[in-house]
Amino acid sequence: MFTGPFINAAAVLLGGVLGAVLSQRLPERIRANMPSIFGLASLGIGILLVIKCVNLPVMVLATLVGTLIGELCYVERGISGGVNGLRNVLQKRRGGEHALSGHEAFIQSLVAIIILFCASGTGIFGAMREGMTGDNSILIAKAFLDFFTALIFATSLGIAVAAISVPMLAIQLTLAYSATLIMPLTTPAMMGDFTAVGGVLLLATGLRICGIKMFAVANMLPALVLAMPLSALWTAFFA
Repeated sequence: MFTGPFINAAAVLLGGVLGAVLSQRLPERIRANMPSIFGLASLGIGILLVIKCVNLPVMVLATLVGTLIGELCYVERGISGGVNGLRNVLQKRRGGEHALSGHEAFIQSLVAIIILFCASGTGIFGAMREGMTGDNSILIAKAFLDFFTALIFATSLGIAVAAISVPMLAIQLTLAYSATLIMPLTTPAMMGDFTAVGGVLLLATGLRICGIKMFAVANMLPALVLAMPLSALWTAFFA
């Protein structure tokens, strides 16, 4: 039984509801300053995971080749396109050109947090890690961050933020259960290299949240798929 996805989803649900209740009562300086703290926390988690690397060349190669594949396949653009399709449906239901102008800011912000919660490197890596090792610490740490993120966004977007917990839970549970099939084939070295590549993605996520460098983190996700096979090959032929 996986607990991390449920904890993470509950945090988004609770944060969204609480933010909707607080509405505009949250001071603007808190809304402006807290995202940087979220990014700093993500950087800290990333550093702790990167140092678990067993084969440094594997971490570097998986990150480089995986990101190249993601860029060539336009992974982030594809995710954004799918969510934008949902945005267009919502706009049409709200009614014509008036909706396009009156609700554009709302829809754009909603699209951003759907991607943040459902397609983030942290959530995908955390769910896969729990599925393979039973360690839910990444998703629990993400739950703390997502609670406050959902709270802040919900003060302006309302209860719609809480509803994002449903697809997020479904995605993370699917990834966790899929990862259980991989576990019997892994070695400690493969797990260490996989964890380190996940740490690199968390570093990129933290830098993006802080506004230091806008990495296309979704385009880096194929690196997680490559990490274990490359680690096994490296151990077999070079270690």
